[in-house]
Formats: sequence, structure tokens, C-alpha cells
Amino acid sequence: MTTTASPIPTRTVDPRDLSLYHLLDPSVLANPYPLYHQLRSEDPVHWDPFLHAWVVTRYADVVHVLHHFSAQRTPTPEQLTALNLSALNPIAAVMVRQMLFLDPPDHTRLRALASAAFTSRRVERLRSHIRDVMDGLLDAAVQAGRMDVICDFASPAPAIVTAELLGVPVEDHAQLKEWSQDFAEMLGNFQHNPDRFPRVLRSVEGLCDYFRTAMREQRAHPCEGLIQAMMTAEVEGSRLAEEEIIANLIVTMVGGQETTTNLIGNGVLSLLRNPSELKRLCPDPSLIPSAVEELLRYESPSQHTARLAPADVELGNKLIRKRDAVIAVMGAANHDPERFPDPDRLDITRTDNRHLAFGWAAHFCFGAALARLEGQIAFERILARLPHLTLDASVPLEWRQNLGLRGLTALHVMFDVDEARKKPAIESGGRDGS
Repeated sequence: MTTTASPIPTRTVDPRDLSLYHLLDPSVLANPYPLYHQLRSEDPVHWDPFLHAWVVTRYADVVHVLHHFSAQRTPTPEQLTALNLSALNPIAAVMVRQMLFLDPPDHTRLRALASAAFTSRRVERLRSHIRDVMDGLLDAAVQAGRMDVICDFASPAPAIVTAELLGVPVEDHAQLKEWSQDFAEMLGNFQHNPDRFPRVLRSVEGLCDYFRTAMREQRAHPCEGLIQAMMTAEVEGSRLAEEEIIANLIVTMVGGQETTTNLIGNGVLSLLRNPSELKRLCPDPSLIPSAVEELLRYESPSQHTARLAPADVELGNKLIRKRDAVIAVMGAANHDPERFPDPDRLDITRTDNRHLAFGWAAHFCFGAALARLEGQIAFERILARLPHLTLDASVPLEWRQNLGLRGLTALHVMFDVDEARKKPAIESGGRDGS
């Protein structure tokens, strides 16, 4: 497989105007790493007056924030009502119950119960099914002789797998994916998009109704899946309430789909832009697990997250006041030269690659094992099934406007159709994706 590396647009930001809001510029969004570099080198703990938040970009500082600062940052329905924003109460009512936005002891309890349901054994049982799903999607692309990696593969594959994991009808995966993309607007986005709120609100209401109905069906006709597992999970006599189950099914579904879609899309693009690494990987599928970790670091699907200072604290010689908002930029930390030698170089054999793509400490993504498994199988099957893969340079790249969840809206590629049609779907590329 060969391709020509595409130039990545860059734009240096005026130091007098150093802010994450520049990500709203498509040229900066296409390559945010020069902006992150400026922040790290010029003001690594930066007060951003446009966002009314501190922006933290060094690896060690981001780890500190993720480990010690408060995740309980979502306004309650009562707080929104006081601000005359009661129309958003249904969204807030869901988010304040999600593990992502809770601190101990509430987070500890919910995490333990969810982890009891979301077991590595349950994920592992999906392995052969994931491969079948992905081969079926690649079969359709091969027959068509063309492929949009996002629309034809990276988006539907995790949606189908997530439906299987949840224990809901697979034919619902397209609707679940649509709702998932809408809800993701609330995760990690700091731009103000009032026009999108009605759509997000409808999707949240749709998700709540969907999972409430699914739970009623599970009570009448129990079947294997994460919904049933969450309904029956018990740790030290504690169980999840119905609204807690619904809220955390939503965040599990959204996180699983959006992270994996972006991992696959960003990863394929990164390999095509780095042909020497693609050439190393193609004949040696044993490198796939290491490559997935490097792709997660290099173009992290989740770029930043917000926290609140638990008390007055000094960080990077700056005094951060109690309850100040802090944006921890994992995408910048993952390119910190103090932690990763030559960080802007893609190296699929990089060692000591403890990236922050899945977060850190108590809020480390508990679906990471599934995302890694799906990513490994996806790259195994793409490399095995699509020979001479190249980027279709006639179609410009466009990044999703969600500034927190980094991913492409489309990724058009070309491949040797005749050779691809000769390759059987059962070909494993010499590895089972573990």
C-alpha cells in the first residue's frame, strides 16, 4: 500500500490572542497541534478570557487535573431554572446522573455497578461478531469499488456492535447513532450553538424513551445484554435506579460509538499521511496493538475535558481559585515533548506510550477495552482486505465541528478493486486482533 502524504494546513496564532476559541477556525481545527504547542511553550496554564476557564496543556499538569480536580461540573436543573434556561432541564437531568460528571462517593458507587455489568468477558465474547460485522461492511465497499471510511465503515461498525452489546435490535443502530451524534454535542464542546439545542433536546428525550421502553421489555422478556446486566447488577447490596441506568446507558453508548468512529477514521488518515509507517504495518499485523495505541495518542478521539478546581491551588505558577473551570487538553498533553520524544512523529512501535486518550485515574474510560478491540480488528481487516489503499485527494477533508470529539465527517479512499475482490473475508491477516 502506498500513498503520498498530504500537507496539513497550519496557522500560527497571535500570542496576544492565545485561545482555544481559534479551534472554530477550520484551518486550526484541521491541525490544532501548533496552537497546542504555543500554549504549552508560552503559557501552559493559561487563563482564557473568551472561555472563562483555565487551559492546561502539559502532560504532567493534565494528569494532575484529571486526577485531583472535580468532574462534577454539570449545572443542575434547579441552577438552569434560576438562569431562565429551564428548557434545558431534561438534558441536565440526564447528565447529572452520568458517571462522567460525578465525584466520589456517587461516582465510586455508579462506576462499581456499571463495571460489574460491563465486564471484559462480555466484551471478549463480541470478538468474532465484531470481525463478522466489519467484514460485511468491507464486502459492500469492495463490491461498490469505493469507500467513505466514515459513512461506510467507521460509523456503522461500532453502532452495530453497541446495539449487540446493549441487547437491543441491531436494526435500531442507525437511529441510535443519530441520537449519539446529537448527544455528543454536549460532551467536550465549548462553543455556543443555541440553534442545535432543540435537536439535542429531542434526541435526549428519544434516548430516554427508547431505553425506558427497552427496560420494560427486559423485565417481561429478559435477554443477554448490557441493559439487563445493569438492571441486575448489585455491589454490596446497592443497585442502580431506573434513571441512573438510563443516564449511564446513554453515556456508555455515546462514548463507545463516537470514540471508536473517530479512532478508526483518524487512524486511517494518519496512516495514509505517514506512508512509511503504513508500509511497516502492512506486512506485520503483530504491530497492530502498538499501532492502535500510537494512533490514539497521535490523533486523540477525545481532545479535552473540563474540571473544576476543588480548592484554591497553584499550578504552573498560577493561582487557580476554588470552583474555577479548568480545561484539560489531552490532545496537547499527548504531544508534550517532555513526555513523548519527537511527539509530532507517528511511530507505530513507540514504547512507554501511556497516552491520555482514554483519560486518567478514576474517570479512565471503562469502555476502553472494547474501543481498543474494535480498533485492532478494524485496522487488521482494512489492511487485509483493501490493497493499495490511498487517499482520494479529489475530496477535501472536513473535520467535525465538535471541538471536543475530534473526527472527520467523511474520509474517501481508493483501493485496488480487482485485488480486493480476490481476497476472502475469512482472511485474518495473520492475527485475531487481540
